[in-house]
Amino acid sequence: MAEDEQDRLFDVPQSWEEHWDESMPEFVQNDEQSFDSIRVHFRNAEDRRAFLIKMGEDPARRKSIWFPQQKYLKMSSPAPAGVRVEPGRYPIYVISKGRADTRLTSKALEKLGLRYRIVIEEPEYDAYAAHLDEEKILTLPFHDLGLGSIPARNWVWDHALAEGHERHWILDDNLEGFYRLNRNLKVKCVTENPFIPAEKLADAYENVALAGLQYEMFVPRRAAQPPFRLNTRIYSCILILNSLPHRWRGRYNEDTDLSIRVLKDGWCTILVNAFSCNKAPTMTMSGGNTDELYQDDGRLKMAESLREQHPDIVTVTEKWGRPQHHVDYRVFRFNELKPKASA
Repeated sequence: MAEDEQDRLFDVPQSWEEHWDESMPEFVQNDEQSFDSIRVHFRNAEDRRAFLIKMGEDPARRKSIWFPQQKYLKMSSPAPAGVRVEPGRYPIYVISKGRADTRLTSKALEKLGLRYRIVIEEPEYDAYAAHLDEEKILTLPFHDLGLGSIPARNWVWDHALAEGHERHWILDDNLEGFYRLNRNLKVKCVTENPFIPAEKLADAYENVALAGLQYEMFVPRRAAQPPFRLNTRIYSCILILNSLPHRWRGRYNEDTDLSIRVLKDGWCTILVNAFSCNKAPTMTMSGGNTDELYQDDGRLKMAESLREQHPDIVTVTEKWGRPQHHVDYRVFRFNELKPKASA
């Protein structure tokens, strides 16, 4: 999805500075995008190589270059020895199926030293237990229902309520890592907890139903943008207010559907740009929903099911060469944040 389309879909807070105060991580983001570009044509590989060498570039790696040349950044480095990442306020659940060997989200959280529980079906317990300590595994009381992740998501919600939490995080199991954006640098989190800013924002207001982290691919480091956006969908990395009257439902697009339902009720959602998650592209990993939902004409069924649930704001279109839903979130631009009296 192009960034200009993102701008049409997501509401930008008019004065985000008053919400992203001095207690939040620094966020300075300027417009460093290119003024213009030209296409250079080469007759053969030798001409291309000669050109890049003359420009001082690595001919084996460059797909694009800047003039004058700009330094290419090393995007992350190992965490210093002995550094402990600050724990967050709310429990983190990772729902997983058929991915005991990959465990992308689990590995990312392990590197940050964050406590989490992975939620699996009982027949896969031994496969996951071969890699994870027992206290990190929660086993569902059902399996192979053919309903995607919905039953597991609702079970997690009830589990978080039973433990007495005000909110809970629910993460997909295909998140490679977490990134911080600041001063036009996008750096992989190694010493910071990426969940804390979303938690602080959500807890500062009485009407935030969902918060979460934007996808890393939608926060280009050279583009000027706010640290968060309001009243849009929250995907894959979601902080949920447990007292909501809703639950997960349906079979497809459950995160979009839940986002729309709470917005229609007048709640707000907060999508954080300053910290993001890097999600593996859909259908590139086995397991999860890939085998159950995305085969054959699953994409079209997904889009049509969301249109049937919300025909007033959802249309079916084509993006990236396949059917996709399109939601008009502009109708929720007047859902305003309401600060808590004690905030």
